[in-house]
Amino acid sequence: MELVRPILTVDIVLLMLRSDELHVLVQRRDKPPEEGRLALIGGYVHPEEDGSTAAAAVRVLRDKAGVETRLLEQLMTFSGEVRDPRGWSASVAYYALLPGDYLPVSHDLVALPLREAKGLAFDHDTIVAKAAERVRRRSAYSSLPAFLLPPAFTLSGLRRAYEVIFGRSINDSAFRRKIDELRMIEAIPGSASKASARPAQLYRLIELGVVEFDRTL
Repeated sequence: MELVRPILTVDIVLLMLRSDELHVLVQRRDKPPEEGRLALIGGYVHPEEDGSTAAAAVRVLRDKAGVETRLLEQLMTFSGEVRDPRGWSASVAYYALLPGDYLPVSHDLVALPLREAKGLAFDHDTIVAKAAERVRRRSAYSSLPAFLLPPAFTLSGLRRAYEVIFGRSINDSAFRRKIDELRMIEAIPGSASKASARPAQLYRLIELGVVEFDRTL
């Protein structure tokens, strides 16, 4: 029996908040298979230099998109003999969140509205859908949406990030009260946003990583 060597890759669902809408960063493939089609940013795991699949994802994001994200979390593994025409393959998928002011470093990178992320190469439609579902579910009880914003943000900007992910509006006063009770952010002394005629106080996360709450927001 011929020995089958599985292909091991990583794929990253890189989500951004642009124009009040979630976008996913994809890349147009420049070689077979699926040449010319949009696909998630991904690549082979290099055992000689990658200490883990997470390290491979960090390297791929850096090399292909010029991205160093504050948040990178494993989603799940997708595997089988039909997902890639090159042979039996396994992809460890990750999702990452990035502020919307990121500018693609290569002309083949595209920020695609999440609602339009269909018809991607391989099984990437499924990976994107699973990532979107995970982000929506986890956002209900954590500080995850804050990672779609710059490190310094306004309360209205934070509320809008939650609203976009949930797909519904949130009462402003109720949101401010809950955020205050959860103690997930702190005011940055002497700082204010200049985005409007009325400067707004800037805040930052108290913890560097995602904080989970004991209740839903």
